Amino acid sequence: MATINDIAAKLGISKSTVSKGLNNADDVGAETRKKILETAVELGYINKRQQKKSKKLCILIENMNYDTPNQFGHDIVLGFKQMAEPEGWTVDVVPISIDFQKLTPYDIFMMQGGYCASFILGMSLLDPWMQELHSSGVPTVLYDNYVKNNPNIASVGCDSQEGFELAMRHLVELGHKKIGLISGPLDSFILKARYHAYINALEKYGLEINEDYIGLGYYVAESTRKYIPKLIKEGVTAILFSHDVRAISAITECKDRGIRIPEDISIIGFDDLPMTSYITPPLTTIRQDRTALGKCGFYALSCLLNKVTIGSILLRAPLIVRSSTGPAPVKSK
Repeated sequence: MATINDIAAKLGISKSTVSKGLNNADDVGAETRKKILETAVELGYINKRQQKKSKKLCILIENMNYDTPNQFGHDIVLGFKQMAEPEGWTVDVVPISIDFQKLTPYDIFMMQGGYCASFILGMSLLDPWMQELHSSGVPTVLYDNYVKNNPNIASVGCDSQEGFELAMRHLVELGHKKIGLISGPLDSFILKARYHAYINALEKYGLEINEDYIGLGYYVAESTRKYIPKLIKEGVTAILFSHDVRAISAITECKDRGIRIPEDISIIGFDDLPMTSYITPPLTTIRQDRTALGKCGFYALSCLLNKVTIGSILLRAPLIVRSSTGPAPVKSK
């Protein structure tokens, strides 16, 4: 393990200057502090004294709301804190952006904050920190993301394959043969995973795999406007969605077009957000236990902090059947 002496020797400065730089002292210039932090990260220095004193963890959140109980990230944060705080950890919730990541390397951010480890929610494969995580020495757990070949990184999520297979079986039992997918673009690990889960589920039940039954788009409302009529024209009688928000948008679009749910089209979401049981019709969806995901996030971090190198933890993803799915229309038979 690198020491302050190693950093000082590499930079040709005194140990006291290095110590001040690592602890953000005012009498060390910004450029010198930057070099000290970069060198500390490069050499693998860990400020054990600061970490022991602070006992801090952070939850880093991007592209996910978490402030109120009806928002997706709320229960994940709650579950994590329910496990961490009784064990004496302080947990900071820190919103991040791509611009922030470009300005501050991940390992330097963690060192400056005195954080021992982090739980990261909502990052895409295109984020700058995702590349840095391939070589980071900081214990880190990713929600719905995955980094190979780094024993310091673990992942938690729900089993998309199991969830989509349950959804597909439900639709097949209702007589559906042409089943589509509407999703966001495949620039995130989890959207790729759900796309492949959809394809695999079609194969398992001997259904047609047809690119014309698939719609990928970034903007939710725009995607539903474009793909709902397109898929129905192709003869699709049921659609799986990568997230509940897209499914709910599709329900609104169908109402506006006079398309009946589930008489004309069946719809299945993914997440089981609190609102899904209150919309009309209530949404059939694949449930993610978000509180349990947060608890698993802390459990995985605890493993990493204790030198137990785990890869992934996947929770069960049960299908919650409500009124947005029904028998296939007679015309499709």
